[in-house]
Amino acid sequence: MSDMFVTLGTWNWLIFGIILMALELLAPGIFLFWLGLAALLVGLLSFAFAPGWQLQILLFALFALFALAAVPLWRRLARASAAPSQDNPFLNRRSAALVGREFTLEKPIVGGNGTVRIDDTVWRVAGPDTPAGSRVRIVQADGAQLTVAAA
Repeated sequence: MSDMFVTLGTWNWLIFGIILMALELLAPGIFLFWLGLAALLVGLLSFAFAPGWQLQILLFALFALFALAAVPLWRRLARASAAPSQDNPFLNRRSAALVGREFTLEKPIVGGNGTVRIDDTVWRVAGPDTPAGSRVRIVQADGAQLTVAAA
């Protein structure tokens, strides 16, 4: 067992780091990336300073601790950058952008359901029975279902 540690060299750390980063591609979760980076750093430091195997293991353990701390920080940063943009807050939420606008019913609302044409799309609407051609205001959007009220 001690022979394995003695033979730990630069190339072993670099290969180990590359394998961990490749595993990250197969099972994404950000964690293996940081451990692979720690192994690569130990490999690069081994090229520069040629430390003993004990120091290599200690360096990897130290970098792995930083990796454990980096994972939640990285996830928080990624979550913050995924916030809706201020330039276009309704991007990928087209129905939410329709709330408050008025349109003309294409088909009457009978039994609580009807349709309205918005640009080149026909949307299903729900609301009180209303004849076709009436103006309605969208008061709520739930996915592709719009709720309307008389305008």
